Amino acid sequence: MEDSEKFAEVNSDFSNDTGDFTNSKKSKKTKNDNAPQEEISMTESCFEWLHALIVAIIVVVLLLTFVFRLVDVDGKSMMNTLHDNDKVIVTNFLYEPVDGDIVVISHGQEYEKPIIKRVIATAGQTLQIDFNKGQVIVDGVVLDEPYINDLTTLEGDLEIPSVIPEGYAFVMGDNRLHSLDSRFHQVGLIDEKNIIGKAELVIFPFDRITSLM
Repeated sequence: MEDSEKFAEVNSDFSNDTGDFTNSKKSKKTKNDNAPQEEISMTESCFEWLHALIVAIIVVVLLLTFVFRLVDVDGKSMMNTLHDNDKVIVTNFLYEPVDGDIVVISHGQEYEKPIIKRVIATAGQTLQIDFNKGQVIVDGVVLDEPYINDLTTLEGDLEIPSVIPEGYAFVMGDNRLHSLDSRFHQVGLIDEKNIIGKAELVIFPFDRITSLM
């Protein structure tokens, strides 16, 4: 009888051990089953991140191509509005020049690199410059120009047109005594097709962040 009880005890212990062993197997199997799912989840996350990055790059490229451009100011012809080496954001989406706008103009055949000037008059507007008084008169009105560095007393080598022809604009730098612009043959009247866009914002140096609108 005692032997039978001992046998039962041993049997019971063995069953418990077997049960534990089986449970351990199940536990390990569950962990192994989860591993592929974790790998799939990680792979999906990587693809999602890569997709988002590609989309972001495409959006930035499209914006920089069709909406915004970053332009470096070269020279002092727009002082004190713009300084040499200022970095400026330019918008060029469906832009049409308006007098008073600061614009960036592509090189064309007349000059080697883009220039930045202020639009004084556009197609159909009348223009007169009184170099003795330093006054610019558009459509019979003397312009109020708080942005200029000096009065417009420097006469160029071109005759100022009384009416700006269709498709063209007359531009000058704000630093009127030190600007090569539509008064001179090297620049002349600007074909609107050569206007890259409108300068909107100085973004660098940071202490000069300024809206140009």
